[in-house]
Amino acid sequence: MAPDARRRRPSPAAVLLLLMLAACCCRLGGARRALLDNGLGLTPQMGWNSWNHFYCDINETVIRTTADALVATGLAKAGYTYVNIDDCWADDQRTKEGYMAANPNTFPSGIKALADYVHSKGLKLGIYSSAGTRTCSDRMPGSLGHEDTDANTFASWDVDYLKYDNCYTDGTPETERFPRMSRALKNSGRTIFYSLCEWGYMDVAKWGGTAGNSWRTTGDINDTWTSMMDNIYRNDAYAQYAKPGGWNDPDMLEVGNGGMAYDEYVVHFSLWAIAKAPLIIGCDVTSISEETLGILSNAEVIAINQDRLGVQGKRVRNYGNDLEVWAGRLTRHRQAVLLLNRGAASTASITAAWPDVGIRPGVSVEARDVWKHETLPGKFTGSLTAAVEPHSCKLFVLTPVPR
Repeated sequence: MAPDARRRRPSPAAVLLLLMLAACCCRLGGARRALLDNGLGLTPQMGWNSWNHFYCDINETVIRTTADALVATGLAKAGYTYVNIDDCWADDQRTKEGYMAANPNTFPSGIKALADYVHSKGLKLGIYSSAGTRTCSDRMPGSLGHEDTDANTFASWDVDYLKYDNCYTDGTPETERFPRMSRALKNSGRTIFYSLCEWGYMDVAKWGGTAGNSWRTTGDINDTWTSMMDNIYRNDAYAQYAKPGGWNDPDMLEVGNGGMAYDEYVVHFSLWAIAKAPLIIGCDVTSISEETLGILSNAEVIAINQDRLGVQGKRVRNYGNDLEVWAGRLTRHRQAVLLLNRGAASTASITAAWPDVGIRPGVSVEARDVWKHETLPGKFTGSLTAAVEPHSCKLFVLTPVPR
């Protein structure tokens, strides 16, 4: 009997099942293209947001001077291009025609004029609303039931980014409310980055990519070591769902707000970088210190975050309670490797073994320390070990080299 004749033909039921699965996959892929397909977020977004430092104490002068400072400090050139207004920008109620309007006391020139100013600096303007009847501050209306009106309004103001929160809801599931705004933005005639702030409810990472360019996997961060670490661990659970066009978001950066030590802010920025998290500055950049600027503008760390392969790094080894190894693939067969000592007591040696970090046995690498901006002497085969101080990390890029 010929070899082909010995092969078992699939049953009609099996053929039908395969056809149904293929059709389902096509529908799911088509849904993502139909809802989103805006070409944005091919790498994690970078910019600034008003909330972590200013909360509701914002006005158009804060936004204008922040745009100026992003340019003057070189942060804009480093990639921080979105200037995002968070909650409290709008008047308390809609106009009699049903539109959102800027608060006349704090934003007297209006959002369109502010967008024009930000654009004149080579930057982009972001705005905020909620998938509820009110925003989280309860100082302005939300967009629930007004999605098309508000999306068209934002587009008419030349807004580039929408952060969409999850307060004062009507009980409708997030899986319905957030896609409504996605469709409205798509139909607005303007390409607008869509950041879902759903707080990680309903496993948003599993469906957020059909609606938005990024999605919050956590509750709000605060400027403490414990909060920062808790958010990145929660975010880590969803690493497989991040990819170009859609990113897991463990919330904005606290670097520079004063609640953590320098080494802890280095850990914060390093973890957000390797995890392909959005890099959204949350401090006052108009009075930024040289120390903070040095962290936020580290080009080698930013390059890990912005690597075009778009693979979220994750925790791959936990030695006891305090010592960890994180790793993620980069372009050109490189690996980003982070050695973390989250203990508070003593310096410890931490080893990244090749099987843990995704390097084949026998491969030799060159190790670049991206915080010291120096390449370690020699080659490393099988593992890399470094001493790491308490609440600190070492971040390396490993590049294969001939043996």
